Amino acid sequence: MNDKFFDLKKEKQDRMINAALKVFALHGYRHASTDDIVKEAAISKGLLFHYFGSKLGVYTFIYEYSVRYMTLELKTAVDVKETDPFEILKQAEQARLQAIKGYPYMQQFLTRSVSEDVGEVLVAVEKLRASFAETNENIKARMDFSGLPTGVDGESLLKMIDFTRQGLMNESFRTASFQPDMLFQEIVGYIDMLKRLTYEK
Repeated sequence: MNDKFFDLKKEKQDRMINAALKVFALHGYRHASTDDIVKEAAISKGLLFHYFGSKLGVYTFIYEYSVRYMTLELKTAVDVKETDPFEILKQAEQARLQAIKGYPYMQQFLTRSVSEDVGEVLVAVEKLRASFAETNENIKARMDFSGLPTGVDGESLLKMIDFTRQGLMNESFRTASFQPDMLFQEIVGYIDMLKRLTYEK
């Protein structure tokens, strides 16, 4: 990657980053097209390749940018002393909210990246993927599930909330109703509802 990318105006940087995030999030690496990225970013293909060299170069940069950005937001929002699973989940959603305010497709891109199966991509982002997985595992490790009622599995709860979050986000983009704050409130509403149902006598 050409470091002079960061000499561009922030608006142009973000336009290019958001274009790449959107295309890779929607299509995955294999089916993403640099033509779609430059069209979305309203730049020339020559400019894209000047800064990133190749499609793999764009993806690698976007992945690193997203991991570092989201990691910082998570470390800022999630209290290291908190152990209540539902509170930690809400704090993590706060982190995602801050990220998607500036980069709407960042969370979808990171979710999609987990299922990438192109060898050159996996090699290029291997260390960052492991680092981000460790960040998320460390957060999950602080969740104390010991207070859950008998028969309620903590891992299953996390899966339910993750699927709900992904579904709500996908729906908001599909229906062109994406508004970060409203999406955050809706997701937190489901987390609170699940907490009430979990502890209901």
